[in-house]
Amino acid sequence: MFSNTLRSTLIALVASAIAVSAAPGLSLKVTGPDAVNTVENLKVVTTVTNTGDETLKILNDPLGPLSKLPANTFTISDAKGASPKFTGIKAKYVPQAAAAAGKDAVTILAPGESVSVEHNLSDAYNFSSSGEGSYAVEARNLFHIVDSASKIVPVYADAEAHTAKVSGKLASPRPSVDKRATYVGCSSSQQSLLVSAASGAQSYAANALSYANAHTSATSRYTTWFGTYTAARHSTITSHYSLISGNTFSSYTFDCTCTDAGTYAYVYPDTFGRVYLCGAFWNAPLTGTDSKSGTLIHESSHFTNNGGTDDHTYGQSSCKSLAISDPNSAVDNADSHEYFAENNPALS
Repeated sequence: MFSNTLRSTLIALVASAIAVSAAPGLSLKVTGPDAVNTVENLKVVTTVTNTGDETLKILNDPLGPLSKLPANTFTISDAKGASPKFTGIKAKYVPQAAAAAGKDAVTILAPGESVSVEHNLSDAYNFSSSGEGSYAVEARNLFHIVDSASKIVPVYADAEAHTAKVSGKLASPRPSVDKRATYVGCSSSQQSLLVSAASGAQSYAANALSYANAHTSATSRYTTWFGTYTAARHSTITSHYSLISGNTFSSYTFDCTCTDAGTYAYVYPDTFGRVYLCGAFWNAPLTGTDSKSGTLIHESSHFTNNGGTDDHTYGQSSCKSLAISDPNSAVDNADSHEYFAENNPALS
């Protein structure tokens, strides 16, 4: 007869084995040509395979290899560590909102099933400064899955890179855009919403600047989103809000042709004043957390003319953690700028 101690040990071992066997697993492989004589032919395919034993619902994060948006999805470098310049998009994305957006914002993979996505790297990277050479191309291997309890769980895939020799033409110019048009592909109802969002963003920017100018020491509002107060970091965010507040949001060019259901919006940082609105934007409230007006603050902070913030993390909870762990990144994070401006719930 088993002792109680032995019985408990066996139960724990069985439970552990079940947990391990049920753990989600992914593999990620990058394939493509071995050599190209123009960067426009540098098209790679990312193949994601469910290596676990349960069906996975994976979010189509714009920074991940399941999305076709030209975001900074790849790490590309030659043997000397030289990398091409990233020239693609920076987007607003909130995993929780994407999870609620429905099937168009996720990829569902059964055990053993794979999905492949083609990426034209010339849409997002310029090799002019790094030059001709042999480059290792590695895709971002962090994925977020929605589990059976609707919780969002990070999963790192086992990744395999690809190597390609690049020569000849090293950059592909983006198509020219008409900067005179205020709306591109926007319905009358969308235009009306954008008028209100632009007005809301203008108020958010002015209020954020006014608050930053009036508070030159640590406050709850500042430290929640930007971490430990220093005069240098405060000067950085004040400069950002001064530039953003100086924009006339109503004169931006709004492009409504994006069909990505889980993404709010994106911009090309060097193309000042043009914002592409996507599916999650239209489902957002006008003001408040992750709002239409706040999204315009997020995107405007990405413009090089406004300081050129990056996307280190997304969502309020993660931004609060970033402020604690890495204040220097927080003052460079677009969502942190948005949440400081939205100030919801209100902090003094």
